[in-house]
Amino acid sequence: MNDIPVATPGLSRRNLLKVGLLGSAFLATASLTASLSGCSAGTPQAGFTVIRESDLPFLNAAIPVMLEGAVSPSSMPQAVAGTLENLDYSLAHLSPEMLKLTQQLFDVLAMPVTRGPLTGVWGSWENASAADVRAFLARWQNSSIGLLKMGHASLLQLVLMSWYGRAESWAHCGYPGPIAV
Repeated sequence: MNDIPVATPGLSRRNLLKVGLLGSAFLATASLTASLSGCSAGTPQAGFTVIRESDLPFLNAAIPVMLEGAVSPSSMPQAVAGTLENLDYSLAHLSPEMLKLTQQLFDVLAMPVTRGPLTGVWGSWENASAADVRAFLARWQNSSIGLLKMGHASLLQLVLMSWYGRAESWAHCGYPGPIAV
């Protein structure tokens, strides 16, 4: 008789709690380190309600890569600016706890100590190529670490909702826009 192994779930409740606790501890430590070292700017960048100066290098590197194929290269600067505007609006309307978690994620991506090992981008985001950003996104999307997968999903959802909430994105996906009342 052949023994057929029984597939067990990849993540038990106990392992989920461990991952959550370790992830929370990691983010709290990174956030504390960032705030103590001055990396985490608490005040928003001029012209924004929530987005901080320390968030912009990452966002300016990641948004064009996430919008590839949906935006022509000639329209990309305006698309990035509009997406940042909508992203800032969306972040300003998050619950305080969700905003805090999102800012902690941005802090982890901004700090050189955590950016290199977690993203593979060892230099600044300003010097990262589109291929570097694509590799980082693929790394997080395909990671065996649930926290990184959640970070990828959060970033992707925030950026894409911010882009597709803009009228200039609708034609690309065939949406004619809301009905005029």
